[in-house]
Amino acid sequence: METKAGLQRHQVVVYALAVVLAVAIGLVLPGTASLLERLINPVLVVLLYATFLEVPFNRLRRSFTNKRFITGALGMNFLVVPVVVFGLTRLLPPDPVVLVGVFMVLLTPCIDYVIAFTDIAGGDVGQLTAVTPLLMLVQLALLPVYLWVFMGRRIATAIEPAPFIEAFLLLIALPLTLAWVSQLWADRSDVGEQWQDLVGWLPVPMMGATLLVVIASQLPRVQESFGQIVVVVPVYVAFLVIMPVLARIVAERLGFPDGESRALVFTAVTRNSLVVLPLALALPADYALVPAVVVTQTLVELTGMVVLTRLVESWVWERSGTMIRNVGIQ
Repeated sequence: METKAGLQRHQVVVYALAVVLAVAIGLVLPGTASLLERLINPVLVVLLYATFLEVPFNRLRRSFTNKRFITGALGMNFLVVPVVVFGLTRLLPPDPVVLVGVFMVLLTPCIDYVIAFTDIAGGDVGQLTAVTPLLMLVQLALLPVYLWVFMGRRIATAIEPAPFIEAFLLLIALPLTLAWVSQLWADRSDVGEQWQDLVGWLPVPMMGATLLVVIASQLPRVQESFGQIVVVVPVYVAFLVIMPVLARIVAERLGFPDGESRALVFTAVTRNSLVVLPLALALPADYALVPAVVVTQTLVELTGMVVLTRLVESWVWERSGTMIRNVGIQ
């Protein structure tokens, strides 16, 4: 028990080591990229199963009735984020291929590892899990609309819904169902309870494994086109800086409790790059650079999440809330 707590206290160190190792593998052994890419979904399924298993399902049921949080999450992701993204993309050169990649990845909120990062930072995982189906459905409906508004009709009609649906079934529905069955088993059996305790060790090492396989598998793809896509890195970094601040302000204004406030920050920041990547790969040949643009966001975001989870866990989080409240009073 003490060792598990120690592992959680040093989780940021684990993630930093995973990132460093992933970069080393990506640079020294680029031939392993295809193998590691096939491991991404299995690793995510195990990570999310372990995360969901820590969420009491009676709390999850109550989360579906929290209309205020659901409204806040939808508003942040589909009203605030598009405005921010449109503004940030004005800084990019008018290259339609680069712009398509940036719009595709930044306009789609994450539905998978955001739950694990929220859990690490002490956010309300049950509430975020409850809103995930809505996030998936709304982004599926609105992404073509946003692309049509920002880019024109031709690229909007190239978006296929299948990867979104497949990702939701595999990465959310499957591990969620397995976690529910496991909790029922633990309630009725000592063996099931022992299994649940054993799986409780997995979130930190599995998050490290996720960082490792995603970064190491995608780094070679980014290297090949880095000279053309380096312009998007400042935009992705700016997004990582701006969205937590805006989400924190909105959470304070709406009076969210601490756990919901943290969850709102992470759903506003993390993007659906692992689901969007198959969409990018399916685009016409003229858009062959788009997958590299999407993958670059993955690398920037995952590295940034190591920092953001640490900040949200630390005194910086409480201080930011106090500053926002003081400004509101004045």
